[in-house]
Amino acid sequence: MKYRLGIDVGGTNTDAVIIDEKLNVLCQTKTPTTGDVHTGIMKAVRTVLEEGKVDRRDITMAMLGTTQCTNAIVERRGLVPVAVLRIGAPATAGIQPMTDWAEDLKRIVYASTIVAGGYEYDGKELAPLDEAACLAFFESVKGHVESIAISGVFSTLRDEQEKRARELARQVLGDDVHISLSSEIGSMGLIERENATILNAALDRVARTFTEGFERSLREEGLENVSLYLSQNDGTLMDIEEARRHPVLTIACGPTNSIRGASYLSKVSNAIVVDVGGTTTDVGALQNGFPRESGVAVTIGGVRTNFRMPDVISIGLGGGSIVRQKPDGSVTVGPDSVGYRITDEALVFGGSTLTATDIAVRLGMARIGDPAKVAKLDEGLARKAMERIVDMVEEAIDSMKLSASDVTVILAGGGSIIVPASLKGAKEVIVPSHSDCANAIGSAISKVSGNYEKLVSYDEIDRDKALKLATNEAVLAAMKAGAKVDSVEVVEMEDVPLQYYPGNMVRIRIKVAGDLA
Repeated sequence: MKYRLGIDVGGTNTDAVIIDEKLNVLCQTKTPTTGDVHTGIMKAVRTVLEEGKVDRRDITMAMLGTTQCTNAIVERRGLVPVAVLRIGAPATAGIQPMTDWAEDLKRIVYASTIVAGGYEYDGKELAPLDEAACLAFFESVKGHVESIAISGVFSTLRDEQEKRARELARQVLGDDVHISLSSEIGSMGLIERENATILNAALDRVARTFTEGFERSLREEGLENVSLYLSQNDGTLMDIEEARRHPVLTIACGPTNSIRGASYLSKVSNAIVVDVGGTTTDVGALQNGFPRESGVAVTIGGVRTNFRMPDVISIGLGGGSIVRQKPDGSVTVGPDSVGYRITDEALVFGGSTLTATDIAVRLGMARIGDPAKVAKLDEGLARKAMERIVDMVEEAIDSMKLSASDVTVILAGGGSIIVPASLKGAKEVIVPSHSDCANAIGSAISKVSGNYEKLVSYDEIDRDKALKLATNEAVLAAMKAGAKVDSVEVVEMEDVPLQYYPGNMVRIRIKVAGDLA
């Protein structure tokens, strides 16, 4: 029997699970996330290995979902100096790189320039790449930066100029400098794609630190025969080398892991998932077994980006949310939380802070800690707090719905004990077994994906043929990422007419997913 180890690091708890080759949950654990993250991960791994009592040699895969990259951008911590090269002069010179960035984040960019080159929407060359300008720019930043971000006009259609610029950068800067290409990261839309590429380049040191630490830690625990994977924010996996090249794709993988785990545990493919943690609640849409992708530009740490991100709403509600009664008698819940200190500070654990978990215990919705410690808590206060909790959750669910019809709701996360089993707008509320560790389970059972996007004129090629060719390209990408050929299936397919382009022009987007080989 072969096993998988799934780990998910949240703001409050770090979860770990072991599942067998039939994807049955063997054991699970939940430990507080530590300040250095690494200590919490290793405690969770050791605990689940001891409880599972499996031979370490039989664990062949380990999957990690982490908030490290998100935290680094939000906190402006651990980011490396970047040089930015845009291919698109003079057409794009009107808007300089990082035009709308916050000043404290702009500091990560040592220098930027715009050189001649780029493509039209149909792939025709706007201008040849100005190689002399590229070489001069790379010479000017040599010794000052650790990472390069290269973006070009319509490079998602043709990437030859970006790749040539990368070759020139290697000539000047050598192999030790990390180089990010926008054609490998973002979608249509130069500025947002460029922004995502700059962030990806700046995360190089963060990515190397947590991936190398993960590898080292597992080896120290005797897990020598393990293939390592990182969770992506589309609900699929990438190997550790891909994670080092494209760390920005791990951002928001926590909610996607929970959505995938909730789908697997409940055997439901279309629903709204409410993932309640210790500090926040993430509400997302489950569509054909995968998180629904956001159709608009997503802001990360104040920066607009357009790479794939889950359509998720986060609210300041969790098991550790602090409950307060105002002088006028009204009650507030959150957005501040005791977080991973809940086992020390919540009333049911002998602390002195009234939390949402205390409210759930007082109302008989959960048995955790010592219920006697909240037995004398005013019931009226508790009911007002619960009304506020329910209002917050119902409002978030309504925001995710695409129609007024009632939907299936799946509760997940360790903090889901604070949400009642009856909600307005929900035709049913499902709380599957092991739902408190849905995030780690989602990481462990995830598949690998392949994506393909292109602008196509149906005046030049038949629609069915165009979709078939695009699907084949997506399948090849999934196989390259490690998917079994016979397990790959189409997850999303769309062709959107583009009215502002001449002719019968459409944007084709295909996503496929398959089991790990």
